[in-house]
Amino acid sequence: MNSKKIALIVVFTALTALLNLSPIKIPAPYAPFLIYQVWEVPIVTVSILYGFSLGLIVSIVNTFVLLLVFPGALPTGPLYNLAAVVSMLLGIYVAKSLVTGFINLRNETVSIITLTMLGTVLRVAAMTIINWFFLPYPPPVGFSMPAEIVVTMLPVIGFFNATLALYTIPLGVILARAVKDRSSAVNAHLS
Repeated sequence: MNSKKIALIVVFTALTALLNLSPIKIPAPYAPFLIYQVWEVPIVTVSILYGFSLGLIVSIVNTFVLLLVFPGALPTGPLYNLAAVVSMLLGIYVAKSLVTGFINLRNETVSIITLTMLGTVLRVAAMTIINWFFLPYPPPVGFSMPAEIVVTMLPVIGFFNATLALYTIPLGVILARAVKDRSSAVNAHLS
């Protein structure tokens, strides 16, 4: 791994960890134990700019930071976060391969919609399966929820995952586009 990739991983992981540990947290009004945050935006941004593998590495390093510093209500909670982020990044990766590029406003809009839709669908599907399987287990893996409760919670958790992805992915794509435009302008100015 070259020094540029290492620097990108360090910078984006630090930004992700700072946002994750920041007081910017909004409990979902319909389920206060689910928290809306913006820490996943830098992960989406680095994934769009530099590829799935760098987004995955930043996600994994962030998970280790969370496990050490702020695991949340469940010690394995950061692993649930990792599964949610990785499934969303996979959706973005697949959608990005389907989209030809950001050429004009119409194509950029179509790109954002495509990335958001596939990232959201994969995240919700993966987390529905993971939550259905693991929430019945006792801590530290799950919450010892009876199967009937898990089934009633899955739509609520699915809605949370969908709405989180619906703002995280577009913000990450827009930020990636701004960084790309800015670096292109700087490079043109230096030439």
